[in-house]
Amino acid sequence: MTYDEGLAQRIRDGLGERPDLTEKCMFDGLAFLLGGTMTVGVIGDELIARVGPEHAEVALARPEARPMDFTGKPMRGWATIGGPTLAEDQVLDHWVTTAVGFASTLPPK
Repeated sequence: MTYDEGLAQRIRDGLGERPDLTEKCMFDGLAFLLGGTMTVGVIGDELIARVGPEHAEVALARPEARPMDFTGKPMRGWATIGGPTLAEDQVLDHWVTTAVGFASTLPPK
């Protein structure tokens, strides 16, 4: 498994301690689940964030974002965030907060 452990730690710090937070190795990376729902993750040196289908257009308009795509077909409601702006805490916090906001609207699994 190859993912940026430094980025994973920054995500952990941003999520804080939550009783419903779990980590799981997925997609050759690391996923963070809230209430059993995949919320954010790290693949390589990039962040993946679940933003929800109704917020995807706005999210993907940001310059650091692109559709999440593993199979040649973009995953609806997800964004991949990469590039140098991801090193900025404010950018990472935006995406983690956005993903947590969407995930909190979903029922626990």
